[in-house]
Amino acid sequence: MQYFSTDYVAFFKELQKNNTKEWFQENRKRYETSVKDPFKAFTAAMIAAIKKEEPELNLEVGKVISRINRDIRFSKDKTPYNTHLNCFLGRGGKKNKSIPGMALRLSHEKIWIMGGSYGPEKEVLYRMRRALVADPDSIETLLMDPTFSKTFGSIQGEKSKRIPKEWKAAAEKQALILHKNFYFMAEESPDLIADERLVDRLMDYYHAMRPMNEYLYSIMQ
Repeated sequence: MQYFSTDYVAFFKELQKNNTKEWFQENRKRYETSVKDPFKAFTAAMIAAIKKEEPELNLEVGKVISRINRDIRFSKDKTPYNTHLNCFLGRGGKKNKSIPGMALRLSHEKIWIMGGSYGPEKEVLYRMRRALVADPDSIETLLMDPTFSKTFGSIQGEKSKRIPKEWKAAAEKQALILHKNFYFMAEESPDLIADERLVDRLMDYYHAMRPMNEYLYSIMQ
């Protein structure tokens, strides 16, 4: 099913050049017709597809989609609008991105497909590191899986310069012990946005990331 017209990409291309409240108000109806409403329908379709794999997952469309308005309170960039929309499809929704799930960003430049854990709290990060120290091989096996490695490459994230002394030897063998975040990414052409195969293609990414997401979730507990 096709959820978006080519005007989704065209809208954000124009917004990039005219990121003002005046332009947006003049194009508000277009935004609702070509961007907001289709994105809601698309997100609902993704939730339904993922729910077939994870029946226990309960997500509401309105609680997983990002806002078009930027938070400019602490930013030097005062442009009022994002030039993309996001949805966070995981147990934590958009409020807790540390809980592994699938994050999607659709822009005029590309589609970002992201998984893993971003910003776990100190206590959770400690549990994750402790699990990696005790068993450094399980995550390595998942990283070396041909589907994961071909699709996402590796796990990314900021690293700590200091860890407990007793973990240093283990960290030399398994560098992920140093990580503060554990996320991975892939990209698709924006041409896919208006393609009727969009959801099916993104579900291929979901299946590729699911074993890693489930493992990361298990070591957070």
